[in-house]
Amino acid sequence: MKKALLFPGQGSQSAGMGREMAENFACARQVFEEVDAALGENLSDIIFNGPQEQLTLTENAQPAIMATSIAVLRVLQVEHGFDVSKQSAFVAGHSLGEYTALCAAGALTLTDAARLLRVRGKAMQKSVPAGRGAMAALLSVDYVAAAVIAAEAAQDEVCTVANDNAPGQVVVSGTKTAVERAIEIAKGKGAKRAVLLDVSAPFHCPLMAPAAGIMAEALSVARLSAPCVPVVANVTASAESDPATIRRLLVDQVTGMVRWRESVQYLAAQGVTRALEIGNGKVLSGLNKRIAPDMETLAIGTPADLEVFARVE
Repeated sequence: MKKALLFPGQGSQSAGMGREMAENFACARQVFEEVDAALGENLSDIIFNGPQEQLTLTENAQPAIMATSIAVLRVLQVEHGFDVSKQSAFVAGHSLGEYTALCAAGALTLTDAARLLRVRGKAMQKSVPAGRGAMAALLSVDYVAAAVIAAEAAQDEVCTVANDNAPGQVVVSGTKTAVERAIEIAKGKGAKRAVLLDVSAPFHCPLMAPAAGIMAEALSVARLSAPCVPVVANVTASAESDPATIRRLLVDQVTGMVRWRESVQYLAAQGVTRALEIGNGKVLSGLNKRIAPDMETLAIGTPADLEVFARVE
């Protein structure tokens, strides 16, 4: 059975995530302690205890989601003998989850992943003044139709497809007025639902160019090794192993579209029959059911999930 490890992105955060793992497993606690040390602050207290509003701040959410996923993976490795290089064929992550995937595959250290995601979160938040940008989910709309809607809505502003998440679930991003136009155009074209998302900035669109510049500088000095298994990159939806290429694609990812639907289709085409979603929530598991219904997906984020994993492996 060929497996892939999947790591969630922003929006999967919830106060209290990872706390059970930290309470029950020393190796999980060590992950959170290392992230706290890397950032020079007690982020784990916000992760475990909230408030949710503070956890949801982009600069906190990004390293927090990564830390929770790596803590779960560490328990799998220490308590269940899971070997990423031997028991998985690929790793992939949704947006910030790509950094988690690279950390899981040994390409980035935990400390470097945490620091890069803190820089990334701050840079993305500061790229666009509050209230100027927006994102919207278009449901029952495919990528081709969403691209047409975004182009029509842009006019002299910015509106592009940011996330091609699954069949019938596409997200557009850009200036707020253009995104609001996209919502109305989508409804006029029969979209089942078109709604603004509760996000702090318009991610994965050209408005993020200032953040891309900051990440280019940060990544240029970061230590990045070849992953022990290929990472399926968001912007190419194909396997990558060359550190220089991965570094460039991480910069492109800031303004580029997250090609998640195609990434999962790529995994299926490569013979992956089981995916493990590592971290908080089951967002990616839900998307997988729509993208590749024949691929078994198991979400692992709690001690109870570990028991299920132990039974099926």
